Formats: sequence, C-alpha cells, structure tokens
Amino acid sequence: MKILALGAHPDDIEIFMFGTMAAYAAQGAELTFAVATDGARGGKSDPVILARVRREEATAAAALLGATPRFLDFPDGELVADAALIGALKGLIREIGPDLVITHAPNDYHADHRALSDGVRIAASFGVPVLHADTMGGTGFSPTHYVDISAHAEIKAQAIRMHQSQDPDRFADAARTQNLFRSGQCNGAQASQAEAFRFEPIFPFGDIRALLPPAPPIRTVMVSTKKVD
Repeated sequence: MKILALGAHPDDIEIFMFGTMAAYAAQGAELTFAVATDGARGGKSDPVILARVRREEATAAAALLGATPRFLDFPDGELVADAALIGALKGLIREIGPDLVITHAPNDYHADHRALSDGVRIAASFGVPVLHADTMGGTGFSPTHYVDISAHAEIKAQAIRMHQSQDPDRFADAARTQNLFRSGQCNGAQASQAEAFRFEPIFPFGDIRALLPPAPPIRTVMVSTKKVD
C-alpha cells in the first residue's frame, strides 16, 4: 500500500489524519506526506524564519512514522486551485503512484484547505481515489468512514506537539475531543478514539473500505437488565 497524505500547512496532517497514518505505518504501508504551503503566515515571526522553523517541525513530526515530508512551498494564505497547484499535484501523484490520497474536506474552515481539496480532486481525476479528512471541529462534516486510532492517540498528540511554533496544546486537546466524539459516534468502546473521513464515490472507485485500516469494532447495544420494583 502507498498512501499520499496532503495537508495545506505544516501541521495539518498531524491534526487531521496522523492517527490514521500511524495505523497505516503499523500495517507496513509506504507513507508520503506532502505540505502545500510554506506556513510563513502561521504566526507573528519573520516569515522567512517561521517558514524554516515550520518545515523543521513538520520533518520531525513525520519522522515519528519514518516518513520524510515533501514541501510544495506555495505561499501561505494564497493557495488557489490553479494550473500551478494542479500541475504540482499531478506530478506528485505520478511520481508516487499512491493507492489512496487523503486530504482536506472541500468545506473546511481555511481557504487554503478548500483550495488544496479542489486541486487534489482535479489532479487525481479517475487515477486514484481521494478520501477527505474531518473538518475543524467536525463542522458541516458527515463521515462515511471511521478509523480506530486508539492505539495511536499518543503518537498523534506527540506529533501535533512537535509544532511548538503553533501553540500546539490547543490543537492536541481539540483533536482528542473530536476523536473521542467520532469514536462514540460509531459506537466505539469507552475512551477509544477514531478519525472520521468522507468518501464520495467517483468512477471507477465505488468502495474503498478495503483500503482503510480497521474501524472501531461495533459494540452490541444492550437494553437494561435492571429490574425495577
């Protein structure tokens, strides 16, 4: 299995899909992380310095899974699904030959996320299926698939916290809350965590469940056995 994860900014893969990437790594999949923008506007520091620091942070986080990220270096905050972005994405997909591409949802909160999502959809065409990650806070997102990340929650939090330039505890806490909810949503065990995704079937890809790590196991719904006198 070859999996291509695409994030708009240097910490997006960690926040939205790192648990699933860890599950893939445990299965022996070949992972490629790609970051579309330089992240230079993600703070009040000098943009050149911040871009360098964020690249180093993303590299350290990816190394937790033995991956080396690719950086497309488009300007942060200015991403558009134009010929330049689509061409870069097509080249990356051709080079890697992934079995599955995972990226942002088309309705996520950040304009860069939405632009990358659109660009990936066009670049992938009918050559590779595209899976969309959960939105920030789950807003406006209806999952079709879930991945159990309970065994990988700790390394996901560690990866998010590699991004010290971004005040990462807020994202680690938000991701944990969301992943707990998503597991509960699909009747996962108490305290288990899951990442949620949405797949829109497009010919010739009708069903991608076989390409994903396991979902949380379904628990039997029991009625109360307590007798009330």
